[in-house]
Amino acid sequence: MKLHSVFLRKACILPDRLDPLREPFGDNWSLVEEIPAPVFDTMIRQAGWHFIWLQGPCSRKGCGRTPQGAIDRALTRALSAVTEPCNAAEFDSVQVTKYPGFLVANVIVQRRRIQQLSSLETDG
Repeated sequence: MKLHSVFLRKACILPDRLDPLREPFGDNWSLVEEIPAPVFDTMIRQAGWHFIWLQGPCSRKGCGRTPQGAIDRALTRALSAVTEPCNAAEFDSVQVTKYPGFLVANVIVQRRRIQQLSSLETDG
């Protein structure tokens, strides 16, 4: 998984004709494969929708025996902290610290929202 990867909540609605490959991640999320956030943002905007950046990133830590295990645990915890109205998130940064016998990853995700309207008003 690369920095600036995009995660979509399972209930996230995308514009017509935009159906990227996704890999399930955790209970309620999927990872958009091979499309970094800046490119995905352009795709959303070209469809006439908005990929809004919401204030307040989510940061969580996770432990593991391998760097990827620690990152996956921290990322799962960070995504679970992303609440509505966010239906997407961007993997912003990671820092892994090594301790005797285990590693700790600190992950930050940016809260995002994909929607047709330009403001945070509801669609209905």
